[in-house]
Amino acid sequence: MSIPILSIRGVTKRFTLAQGLFRSPATLNAVNGIDLDIAEGEIVGIVGESGCGKSTLGRIVTGLMRLSEGAVRFRGQDITAIERRELARLVQPIFQDPYSSLNPRRSIAATVAEPLEIHGIGDRSERMDKAVAMLDRVGLPSRFASNVPSQLSGGQRQRVAIARALILNPQLIVCDEPTSALDVSVQSQILNLLMELRRDFRLTYLFISHNLAVVEHIADRVGVMYLGRMVEVAPSANLFAKPQHPYTRALLHSVLSPEPGAGVPDIGLKGGFPDPTNPPSGCVFHPRCPIAVHECAKRDPALMPANGGVAACHLIDPDFLEAPARVA
Repeated sequence: MSIPILSIRGVTKRFTLAQGLFRSPATLNAVNGIDLDIAEGEIVGIVGESGCGKSTLGRIVTGLMRLSEGAVRFRGQDITAIERRELARLVQPIFQDPYSSLNPRRSIAATVAEPLEIHGIGDRSERMDKAVAMLDRVGLPSRFASNVPSQLSGGQRQRVAIARALILNPQLIVCDEPTSALDVSVQSQILNLLMELRRDFRLTYLFISHNLAVVEHIADRVGVMYLGRMVEVAPSANLFAKPQHPYTRALLHSVLSPEPGAGVPDIGLKGGFPDPTNPPSGCVFHPRCPIAVHECAKRDPALMPANGGVAACHLIDPDFLEAPARVA
């Protein structure tokens, strides 16, 4: 069996939060024991509510944030053992808001060429030629090369961010909500561009988004996160056709319908999002779960095979279902 391009094992990220003068600091597990493998050339989508830890996971993979426990390996090598500049040549991010990540005073050609300058690749003329060629590849002709970010639309700025991410020929791209700040019509253009670039540059994507329609369109597999944990991972077609975890089903039911008069969907969840500094016992989803039983509050379910992937729910565990005395 070939080594996955990215292997995530037991990854946890803790933050210590001050709670005032007379209270002890609280611990927040933003990411809590994540396991995930990504094959070369694959697009894996990560979905979940805001605050579930998906962006933190993305920052850990790119090396922008250190993990507290566990390991992330790129082609079998721990990323903490890879020199920072070398890791940047292997893994690159594309962020949600390109304007905040682009220097407002630099031309877009200079911005795209900057990674080449940092890595000492070519002379100035060669770097600018490569930058202009990459801008053209992402749909920005050479006449835009001297423009600054404020002279571009949101979609054009995102194309600049994509060009900058690709200029070092990375192998893995971490896309963190890359289309959520764009108009719907522009979103489709950027998604199509990402698919073309995946084919032409043989890229692998970790695609983080809250937009389920976007993830269904682009991802080969999907991971669902809740309160820092991975609760389901499955091939995209399987997950959207027959979700196994109750939280995944709730997410899919939460999508607004374009039908007139359909109103806001009833997703069937109880209560609100729990305090992440004081998570519930057992299965962390059980206080909101419409089908929870007594055992759910006592024991944290492990990921187990389901629907061509894995899911963490007691009610898909054959051993659990064969013990009706446990069910209240």
